[in-house]
Amino acid sequence: MTALAAARRIHAYADSPKSPLSRLATATSQDFLREAGWDPRSLVLTLSAAHPMLGWDVCTVPGCGGMVEGSKDAGLCATCGKHRAETGRVPTASPKTFTIGEGPCRVGCPRPWESRRRPLCAAHEHRRGKVLKIPLEAFLARADVVPLPGFGACAVLACTRLRYSGTSPFCQAHQTRWTNQARLGPQPNRERWCRTESAVAEEGRVSLRGLPPLVVAEVLYGLQQRCAEGTKTHRAVLRPLCDRLRRTEVASIADLEPPGRRQQRDLWRSLVTHCRRALSSPAEEQAKDQWDLMVLGHRGSLDFTVIGQSWLRGAAKRWVAEDLPRRRGPNAANLWQYTLANLVELATSLRIQRDDHGELPAALGRSDITAFTNRLAFLQREGTLSPGRRIDILRNVRTVLDSARWQGLTRPGQPLAGLPDDFSVLKEDIPSKDRSDVPGRALPIEIMRQLCQGLSAVAQVTTCQDAQLAIELLIDTGRRPEEICSLPWDCLKKDGQGKHVLLWDNLKCQRPGRELPITDATARLVADQQQRVRARFPHTPAAELRLIPAPKMNPHGAKPFRPATLNEIHRAWVDSLPPLVIQLGGRTVEFDKQRVFPYAYRHTYAQRHADAGVPVDVLRELLDHESMDTTRGYYRVGAERRREAVDKVAHHQFDRHGQRIWREAEALLDAERTRHAIGQVAVPYGTCHEPTNVQAGGGSCPFRFRCVGCDHFRTDVSYLPDLTTYLQDLLRDRERILAATDLDEWARADALPSEEEIRKVKALVHRVREDLDGLTDKERAEIDQAVAVVRRTRQLVHLGMPQVRAPHPDLRLERP
Repeated sequence: MTALAAARRIHAYADSPKSPLSRLATATSQDFLREAGWDPRSLVLTLSAAHPMLGWDVCTVPGCGGMVEGSKDAGLCATCGKHRAETGRVPTASPKTFTIGEGPCRVGCPRPWESRRRPLCAAHEHRRGKVLKIPLEAFLARADVVPLPGFGACAVLACTRLRYSGTSPFCQAHQTRWTNQARLGPQPNRERWCRTESAVAEEGRVSLRGLPPLVVAEVLYGLQQRCAEGTKTHRAVLRPLCDRLRRTEVASIADLEPPGRRQQRDLWRSLVTHCRRALSSPAEEQAKDQWDLMVLGHRGSLDFTVIGQSWLRGAAKRWVAEDLPRRRGPNAANLWQYTLANLVELATSLRIQRDDHGELPAALGRSDITAFTNRLAFLQREGTLSPGRRIDILRNVRTVLDSARWQGLTRPGQPLAGLPDDFSVLKEDIPSKDRSDVPGRALPIEIMRQLCQGLSAVAQVTTCQDAQLAIELLIDTGRRPEEICSLPWDCLKKDGQGKHVLLWDNLKCQRPGRELPITDATARLVADQQQRVRARFPHTPAAELRLIPAPKMNPHGAKPFRPATLNEIHRAWVDSLPPLVIQLGGRTVEFDKQRVFPYAYRHTYAQRHADAGVPVDVLRELLDHESMDTTRGYYRVGAERRREAVDKVAHHQFDRHGQRIWREAEALLDAERTRHAIGQVAVPYGTCHEPTNVQAGGGSCPFRFRCVGCDHFRTDVSYLPDLTTYLQDLLRDRERILAATDLDEWARADALPSEEEIRKVKALVHRVREDLDGLTDKERAEIDQAVAVVRRTRQLVHLGMPQVRAPHPDLRLERP
């Protein structure tokens, strides 16, 4: 079969509109095909070196046009780089002595030229050089020099060249290949060789001739998707892969055995993945045991084959299908993968403890759940399972089984048909979480200082300067890693008061355009990064730029830094640091580096704001949480620390006369802790013990909250800032009221703070300060730390009385 006949057979291929070929052809943009240099008649891609995703760097030597390979000789092709190594200088003209490509005879013959230096076909070159022996221009000027008829196209299906002789069915290059093939081994089948042999490699040309129509459509669509996602495709990788597809004569790319070379294998997998997604649908994907979540609107994949029992696997698939629209953000797949891992524990328990391996749902019962819970308890005692993981397993199993029943999967004909009602995890089967004082995920301030001092070492782990900036923004802003990576270039502005605000998108909850107050130091980091990114991508519109662009496969700067890449760089950086140490109980211990991960900075951000006295409702806004309970889970003050702090503060309590109340009995201290734990009745600058007010929860004082004149009032050193502020407010109010001219005398007398109250408060403040001044430096440091703990856990009191103004803490305490 000739190449022309084979090409006609390809174009005449009949196909239905719903077939994979038609669907892929419809999904392939004509604009992309034009940019890629696709010729639908010759079935050849003519790639341009200037194409951002399919192009390449061109040699800087004038007249060369070769491709730059590697970085050893920057800007030079292999030939020019070799010339530079041999001569010690960059050539001023191309040193190549060979000809690349083929052209027609200058006379006008439909025959190929001999070479670029001898641009005549073999017959005309023989007459000019051997017979007439005249220059080329004189030969072309002769009247008797006329075009000769051509010999036709090369018989190799992939080739677009012309036959060079009437005695050979091939072009000159393929004739040489055929001759060498016959010389090296047994003569191959000529028809199959013509059908499967590759084309002659020419510059940016990639021949898809000889490939089945579906394979051609798959290659073109896959290239389009790779370009859309910012992935470069090199012709030196694409061309061999197409030759392999032609040589194996597969009907689809997916039928090809994975190539051995890594670059070809990666390209093949990418093309197969893009085509599979284009030809799939949510319903078709959910019918499989392995889901590509990109088809379902999420990232990642799910493998349900890890669950051995078909009925349990079906229940898991239906649960995930129901949960799909409820999840948001780029990391939703993590939850489903974790749930599948927990269901594997149930599947394993049934497999090893039942003769039927748990394949028959109707045969299961409460005894199997009991055996399952006992096995988890045994694994926890052995140290294989943590207490938290055991609770998660039971909760996830309960959720999936209950969801299966709600969806009617236990009805006849359904995957869980006949599953007994007693095969379920009860609330009593799930242990309660340990509420003891355990360290949170927030990193101690000592560790944060050591990490910040080692930030310059990030450059030693990776050449990407943007990774260090991303880590600094994680520390300073407390955003999630994916939110920092996706920051737009224009993410910095000033509010109405001239303070810097960071614009970010809450990807997890799908709330775009959030605003976060940041410090001037953090704003400088962002501004400097904006200048660097703009210098790197001067022609990209600002609306498309990213503040932290991906370092690879990102020619326009519109592709964000990948969170997975940031996690890898962060882990390598932390592991490269010297041991992290912390002081515990008067001794130096090494801190576990596994506790230092990007998301821990979000907990640290919450903890340091809470330590600085930021109210929990304000902290909820800073973290952009919907629930206050979620915010409380990000920071903590343990019961043991609270108990110790209350003990220290209780030794420095005073009544309204400034007389110290000694707490010497342990029973009294225990009572003090109890009152603090349950939320004692408080006023803004002390506590109240008046029975009526205590019974009313602090909202029914019979003396109109004249605390400093009441014997039921108590205060301690932790209220010193409140007392000081109250005194300042009283003095300020007195001066303002005395200066007022628009008040009646009775109103002035009622509103004017009394001299006795001012004297009482001033004496009380003086007495508390005098008590603190009598302490040693070590004791004073302990009291300050205890006061910080007590104030952090104290509830706000709003009784229409003076309050301490909001502090302005340094929220970058860990920075050197």
